[in-house]
Amino acid sequence: FSMQSAAVAASVAAAMLLGVASASTSTPLGFMQAPSSLTSLPRMASQLRSTPQLRPAVSSLRMGDAKLDKRAERRRIVANPNFNRRGFADSKEAVEGMMVEEFTSDLVKDMRESGNVLVRDNVEVRLAESYGFCWGVERAVAMAYEARSFYPDEKLHITNEIIHNPGVNNRIAEMGVNFIPVKEDGKDFSDVKSGDVVILPAFGASLEEMQILDERGCKIVDTTCPWVSKVWNAVDAHKKKEMSSIIHGKWKHEESVATASMADDYVIVLNMEEAKYVANYILGEGNREEFLEKFKNAMSEGFDPDVHLKKVGIANQTTMYKDETAAIAKLFERTMMKKYGPEKVNEHFMSMDTICDATQERQDAVKLLLDQDDIDLFIVVGGWDSSNTAHLLEIVEMNGKVGYHIDMANRIKEDGSIEHRKVDGSIETVKSFLPKGKLTIGVTSGASTPDRYLQESIENIFLLKALEKDAVSA
Repeated sequence: FSMQSAAVAASVAAAMLLGVASASTSTPLGFMQAPSSLTSLPRMASQLRSTPQLRPAVSSLRMGDAKLDKRAERRRIVANPNFNRRGFADSKEAVEGMMVEEFTSDLVKDMRESGNVLVRDNVEVRLAESYGFCWGVERAVAMAYEARSFYPDEKLHITNEIIHNPGVNNRIAEMGVNFIPVKEDGKDFSDVKSGDVVILPAFGASLEEMQILDERGCKIVDTTCPWVSKVWNAVDAHKKKEMSSIIHGKWKHEESVATASMADDYVIVLNMEEAKYVANYILGEGNREEFLEKFKNAMSEGFDPDVHLKKVGIANQTTMYKDETAAIAKLFERTMMKKYGPEKVNEHFMSMDTICDATQERQDAVKLLLDQDDIDLFIVVGGWDSSNTAHLLEIVEMNGKVGYHIDMANRIKEDGSIEHRKVDGSIETVKSFLPKGKLTIGVTSGASTPDRYLQESIENIFLLKALEKDAVSA
């Protein structure tokens, strides 16, 4: 993590936001010591996820204009001198030191230098080749730290969690950054005043929110991941061809909310099952009222499936399962070929690769670990609301292996139990989750997970096996 790499990151980010460059690959840094109290932000995250559509309570009049060129409006806001997406050069050096101290792990570094393997107390731990903090997350967190350092006396807000990691979000809160509160009808910007500094998180912010902040004369610090901006460019391309966007994602997820706000006509599909439902409707096998009810929270206002599904482009939430996104794109390509013929498919369908490198690399690395048949179980470390981390567990379970998704090391208890998130989103406690005797464990972490948290999780496993060894010797 250097001044030079930060400068390159800022240049690439700026280029991607304007749609003139492709994304850089992720970089493995590793990061953060968990604060002692991790309670307030997880509750806020739960509140945010349960709020319908996560839309601001105040709406801009311009968003109601059906003729609004959203790409041009986005560019207008970005061009404002109060809009900063490059960071703060004067604060970079101090922030780099803070991040290295808080986020890095000597244990994980030693594992990397030893073939990604560590053996201790009858346990062999094998680390995935790609894991943990990605370049986009690293950049977002650094910019939030820089903003606090650069504006020590200003009032700072953030429109959402900076990333999906409870420890990192609590660290941001400890710095005095206010998280925009959420009410029943959406986010409440009433406390945001002219001249305040507002951070946009790595997931991005909706165009509505950007307009509100721009109109109020706020200083905006945009940490949006360039891969998310790349998806927005794909949506822009759909609009140029008068296509509706089919977004593979979770309609409540902050990133999908932001992406949908950049589209004119869209429908969001969660998985292949929902994609097949839409594809069948295109082929005349559906009920209009049922369609509108099924996707009432996941489509643009006034969406008409009989009108807006004649020409479609594929976009995605960048953290979705890569293979499923690719399969969904193929499904709609075949659907349009069947409906309109191979010679006209390009008039009715388009798809661009917008799954981020970090997501792909972490998923591929887990698959490589799964090829090692002697691994007894897997530990996946990352926020429970982290989409990319959840998909890592899905891959483990799809291959018939036992896996546990924990967000913090203290989910591994001294009594030998583990509190973990299941694939269906429920939280479960399993007693005596570690088998007795020699054990081989595969470990990985999501793109929003500091290496320090991964280290603490591994150390807790070693502690349990050491206690087991002592018990046998006694």
